[in-house]
Amino acid sequence: MSDADRPKIIIDDDWKSQAQAEKAKLAEKEREAAEKAAASPGKPGSPQADFTELVRTLAVPALMYLGQIPDPQTGQAILAPEAAKLHIDLLSVLEAKTKGNLSDEEQQLITGFLADLRALFVEITQAYAKAVKEGKIRPQGAPPSAPIPPASST
Repeated sequence: MSDADRPKIIIDDDWKSQAQAEKAKLAEKEREAAEKAAASPGKPGSPQADFTELVRTLAVPALMYLGQIPDPQTGQAILAPEAAKLHIDLLSVLEAKTKGNLSDEEQQLITGFLADLRALFVEITQAYAKAVKEGKIRPQGAPPSAPIPPASST
């Protein structure tokens, strides 16, 4: 292929300057991330002691007790609505006690977690009550020969 047959690559100055600006932005972000990592104590990748981690610390057990995260020791799902409710209530206390003292991002985080956990709690407990009522499952501690009690309407 002769030089005349080869396609010509035309690079205009606008494209070149835009690419250089984006490269500079990426380098700046990398530098900021490196500075932040150097300034934060602990191992890289370890959780930081901040509001987000506090909310997660209360939300994860609620999810586990609603059967959404398996027990790390047994690998089995756990359904313990009372324990889940306790963790959801603790998040509610945290929300109430920090009202007016959170950034918009932190407020959205806790509000979002609470809304999702409450909806999941209602969904799971209603499904559980229905399964008990239909005789599909037997509540823990109920004797095998005893009839399955009807679900209470609470």
